[in-house]
Amino acid sequence: MTTHGAAKLLRKPEDPQRATFLELFFDVVFVLALAHLSQVLSQHLTWTGAFQTLVLLLALGWVWTNTAGLTDRADPRRPLIQLIVVTTMLGCLLLAAAVPEAFGKRGLVFAGAYVAINVGRSVFLVLALHGHQVRRFFTRQLVWFGVSAVPWIAGAAAHDSTRAALWILALIVDYAGAILRWPTPGLGRASAAEFGIAGGHTAERYQQVFIIALGELILLTGLAYSGSGFQADHTAALVVSFATTVLLWRIYIYRAGELFPTAITAARDPVRLGFTASYSHLVMVAGIVLTAVGDEIVITHPVGHARPAWIAVMLGGPGLFLVGRAIFEYAVFARVSRNRWIGLLALAAPTPVMLHTPPLIVALAASAVLTGVAAGDASRARGRPSETPPDGRR
Repeated sequence: MTTHGAAKLLRKPEDPQRATFLELFFDVVFVLALAHLSQVLSQHLTWTGAFQTLVLLLALGWVWTNTAGLTDRADPRRPLIQLIVVTTMLGCLLLAAAVPEAFGKRGLVFAGAYVAINVGRSVFLVLALHGHQVRRFFTRQLVWFGVSAVPWIAGAAAHDSTRAALWILALIVDYAGAILRWPTPGLGRASAAEFGIAGGHTAERYQQVFIIALGELILLTGLAYSGSGFQADHTAALVVSFATTVLLWRIYIYRAGELFPTAITAARDPVRLGFTASYSHLVMVAGIVLTAVGDEIVITHPVGHARPAWIAVMLGGPGLFLVGRAIFEYAVFARVSRNRWIGLLALAAPTPVMLHTPPLIVALAASAVLTGVAAGDASRARGRPSETPPDGRR
């Protein structure tokens, strides 16, 4: 492909910033992936199960982040880019399908799909962008993905703790490479300009994946209730779970969620802000996965004594979400609202008492704390002018 032909594959400053239907279609696969992650954690509600779920979430999150980064840099309206996205979607479907047995007999399927997505996509782009300077960016990525492929595949051939250790090493390579901007012999580090972040598009993609995560939460809540028998206590648990979902949405969109496109467009270092947004959204999605497990528990077992592990996910899910939301707020506004910290303390303080209460009461307590956070946001905004991100901070 000529340099001129390669340039046609890339976004131009005047191109639309809106995410395309193809990208939203790609996100649908992650409903299955997140549902399977919740299933894995629900069936292995131990420290080991939580650790394994985290490893799988980090891998899935990194695939999504890189795909979103690709469509930031390349034009998703071009057939060749569409082919890459659709092929990646097929690979993600394999990843999602392998999640329940990724630390069992499907380890090679999971690791193989992950490596094939990242290495294969990078090879394809390096070839397609022959003669264009942007090729250097994807060449760096290819080198780093090639390095991380070794512990990914080696981990798939190992068992238990060895697999987990090798996969953590692979994830460290993948995430550290991006943070360091993929320093590569002969090519150096990627510059901020090479990332080609499109502010409005980037913000919309993160908003979309958050809504997808909430969709998974609604899905699991509905499935749990459909098999509950529809008794009054189960119905009460459904209402509380739905209220929690609505509150997570409300807290997310308040100011920082709405103003994220403006913040990333005006940022002095949009790459740094983009990375922070990526990690904060990953934390929030992890909180939603925990919340989904908690909702399933409370709908299935609304009465009786709550087990310690149940309390951990029912209170820890909203708590982890608030941590991610606080990081996101700091990235946009360079400060964190006081009610975020108050909410975290309010979730943690009653934990010992909750050991003697029914799961429904625990869920009500979590929902009440989120209600307080949302009410605090509304009170803070009342009578004040709309806040804007600080200029030139980053």
